[in-house]
Amino acid sequence: MRSRATVLVAMLFVLAAASASAAERAVILDIDGAIGPAIADYVVREVRAAAPSDVGLIVLRINTPGGLDSSMRQIDTAILASRVPVAAFVAPSGARAASAGTYIAYASAIAAMAPGTNIGAATPIQLGGNPLGLGGGSEQKQQQDKTAEPADTETRKVVNDAVAYIRSLAAVNGRNADWAADAVRSAVSLPAAEALALHVIDAVAVDVPDLLRQIDGRTATVAGKPERLATAGLAVVAVPPDWRTELLGLVTNPNVAFILMLIGIYGLILEFFNPGAVAPGLVGTISLLVALYALALIPINYAGAALVLIGIGLMIAETHIGAFGAIGVGGIAAFVIGALMMFPSRAPGFALSGAVVTGTAIGSAALLLLALAALLRSRKRPVVTGTEALIGATGETVSWQGDEGRVRVKGEIWRARAVAPLADGSRIKVVSRDGLVLLVKSIRPA
Repeated sequence: MRSRATVLVAMLFVLAAASASAAERAVILDIDGAIGPAIADYVVREVRAAAPSDVGLIVLRINTPGGLDSSMRQIDTAILASRVPVAAFVAPSGARAASAGTYIAYASAIAAMAPGTNIGAATPIQLGGNPLGLGGGSEQKQQQDKTAEPADTETRKVVNDAVAYIRSLAAVNGRNADWAADAVRSAVSLPAAEALALHVIDAVAVDVPDLLRQIDGRTATVAGKPERLATAGLAVVAVPPDWRTELLGLVTNPNVAFILMLIGIYGLILEFFNPGAVAPGLVGTISLLVALYALALIPINYAGAALVLIGIGLMIAETHIGAFGAIGVGGIAAFVIGALMMFPSRAPGFALSGAVVTGTAIGSAALLLLALAALLRSRKRPVVTGTEALIGATGETVSWQGDEGRVRVKGEIWRARAVAPLADGSRIKVVSRDGLVLLVKSIRPA
C-alpha cells in the first residue's frame, strides 16, 4: 500500500515538474523583413496562443525596414492585450527597427537592442501620390522638408495621428515620448547606446540569454497592469513561421500577386475564346481569386490596376480590329505604366520588381504578336465555308432534266441550273449561287 502511495506521490512530482518546466520558456518570434499581412498573422496568432502557465516571456526579434500601418497596428494591439510579457529585441548586430518596427518596440513591455543596431525613422509614408517614385528638389530642400510642418492638410493629419499614436504607446510603457515624436516628424534614428541613454529602450543585450538576465526582476506593464518579471533561467525556444505564414507571405508578395492576376485574366480570356477547353478557365479562375485575395491585403493604386486592365483590353482589341499595331502599342504602354503605378514603390517591401514588369510586358507583347500572326495567316487561307467557298467548286450531276437538276458538290446535294442541258454523271463547276440553287456549267474533259 505504501509503495502505491509512493508511486502516486512521485507521479505528482513529475507532473508538477513538467508543468513548471513548460512555464519556464521564453518564446522567440522573428520579425525579419517588411511587416505585412503574413508577419502580422504569424505574430498575432502566436502572441494570442501564449498563456502565462506555458510561456514566461515572448521575445520579438526584430530586423525590419518597416511595413504596412494596418499590419503594424494588428501586432501592437496583440502585444498590448497579451497576458504574457512581450520584449522587442532589435537583433542581431546590424539589424534595425525602422518605421513600423519602432512602433512595435514602443508597444512592447520591454524594448532592447543589440550593439550595432538602430531604431527610428518612423515617419509614415503615404501610399498615394507620386506613384512612380519620382523625387524632386535639391537635397537641401528635402532636408528642410523633414523638419518643416507638412504643407497639405492630408499629410498633416497622417503625421499628427502617428505622433499621437506613438506618444500613447510611450505613455503605456514609460518611454521617451518626445524622441518618439521626433522620430515620426523628422525621421530621426538612434544607435543602441544612444537609445538606451535617452530612455528609448530598456536594455542593450548581446543575445537573448543576456537580455533575460538583464531584465530579470524588473517591473513592466503587462496587459495594463504592472508585473514583476522573472526571466532568469528561462529556456529559450524559437517558434519559426509555419506553412500558413509562408504561404500567405508568398501570395501577398506583390510580384506573385501581379503574376497570378495576369494568369487569371489571360486564362479566362483563352477560355472565353475557346469554350470547352476547361483547363485555362479552371487555372485562370483559381489564380484570379487568389490574386484578388492578396490584393485586398496589400496596398495598391487602383488607377494603376485599371490601366493594366485597359492595356490588356487594348491588346486583345488589336487582334480583332487589326489597326496595324497602333492599338496594340497603346495597350502595351498602358500596361507598363499601370504596372509601375499599381504598387507604390515607397511602401517598404511591397514594391513591384522592375524585372517582373519588364518580363510580363514582353510576355504580353509576345502573345499579341502571336495572335496577330495567327490572324494574318487565317486571312491568307482559302475560304472553306459560306457562299464564297462554293464559287468555283467542282462536282458532278446526280440527275438532270432540261436545264435543271441536282448536283453533288463537296459531298452535298444541291438543286442546280445550267444554260445548256447536262448529262447525268457529268463534271460541273459552280459559277454562282441564287439562294439555294447553284448556277453551274459543264467541265468538258481535256
